[in-house]
Amino acid sequence: MKIIILGAGQVGRTAAYHLSREEANEVTVVDSNEAVLRDLQDRLDVRTLSGNAASPAVLEAAGCADANLLVALTSSDEVNMVACHVAWTLFKTPTKIARIRAAAYGSRPELFSDSAGFAVDVWLSPEQLVTEYVEQLIRHPGALQVVDFADGRVRLVGVRAVEGGLLVGQPLSNLPRHIPGIDARVAAIYRKGRSIKPEGGTVVEPNDEVFFLAAREDIRTVMSELRKLEGPIRRLVIAGGGNIGIRLAQALESQNQVKLIERDPRRARYASEVLRNTIVLEGDAADEELLLEENVDGADAFVAVTNAEEANILSAMLAKRLGCGKVMALINKPSYAELMESDRIDIAISPQTITIGSLLAYVRRGDVARVHSLRRGAAEAIEAIAHGDSETSKVVGRAVEAIRLPEGTTIGAIVRGDEVLMGHHDIVIAEGDHVILFLTDRRHVEAVEKLFQAGVSFI
Repeated sequence: MKIIILGAGQVGRTAAYHLSREEANEVTVVDSNEAVLRDLQDRLDVRTLSGNAASPAVLEAAGCADANLLVALTSSDEVNMVACHVAWTLFKTPTKIARIRAAAYGSRPELFSDSAGFAVDVWLSPEQLVTEYVEQLIRHPGALQVVDFADGRVRLVGVRAVEGGLLVGQPLSNLPRHIPGIDARVAAIYRKGRSIKPEGGTVVEPNDEVFFLAAREDIRTVMSELRKLEGPIRRLVIAGGGNIGIRLAQALESQNQVKLIERDPRRARYASEVLRNTIVLEGDAADEELLLEENVDGADAFVAVTNAEEANILSAMLAKRLGCGKVMALINKPSYAELMESDRIDIAISPQTITIGSLLAYVRRGDVARVHSLRRGAAEAIEAIAHGDSETSKVVGRAVEAIRLPEGTTIGAIVRGDEVLMGHHDIVIAEGDHVILFLTDRRHVEAVEKLFQAGVSFI
């Protein structure tokens, strides 16, 4: 697939990194900063081009005429929209994805169409994706990651097993007896950073990172098998009044007691005007006196989402030291996230990892409905749709145990209409099933894609 990425910022670089690692992709990155492009070319197998991302001449030189996908990820919404429109009008680029940050554009879907507006097939808001991601973590205290499949009917949840969980110290085969009537499946286990294949005899140990799939309404019951359930998060402190901070406060203020700290006076004033039930404080979230005055030690959670990751790290560590129940920090650099996500910071939030999953769904071959990048891009969860029959498909008409899956890949669940089936060995895949797979090593993505590409015959 020929892919053009416009913008070599943090999100653009992450997209280039992930997409260029797959052999089938030819990636070209366009940006006006030549120094950034040189650094990118030294690190990745990509072609780079310096220039205005919305310029017809630049897009033509980038190969827009025969590109399969254009991904506009510059820092300007307007440039992204114009670039998509130029790509369609002049070059008929089939698929065009634009990063749209401003809610004023995102709330007007009529702007994005081939006939009436800008020719944007899919628009992404990293800020909104991060907001939704954090909101899920707030709604599921104790979870490390919560992602949806099949329009929310199935959820994949990552949990760190601790003493007190009913299944900890026992084999996975005991899970059905512990929770009769509830069907769940452990998709992956990571122990000391290494993947362990989950089998019936696998014993869950304390500190294991366990990913399981279950129906939405069964999540807390399954979580209780792996750790003692935490109480609901009611009192929340948000550091940062940017787009993410304000959107998160808006999403939570009707059900939670929310305080928002913003150091810029004008931004703090704006936040106080748009938020109805949130207490907005002007100040530095890394100011110990301010946090003590606002009783951060009595807060259930502290979420640092400013534009400066160093400030996020420092304020979250301070809140943790002062006694806050759970702290989360927005961290862009993966090396920082791995270093800090321990006893110092409970959850490191990576906006690039969250965003890249939405992009990958449009790059995957076969009929892929959803992709989630996990463990900072090392693992991946895919919702693929099975097509064909036993003659033309490698999965349709076959039981799960008969499907030759790549190493480290498991079928976690199958969604058939309104029915959710866990991926037990004897379940037979049918035409139209939504199959949810977990890949502990995303290098096997291509092999999984081929499984779901129906052809004339696979005999």
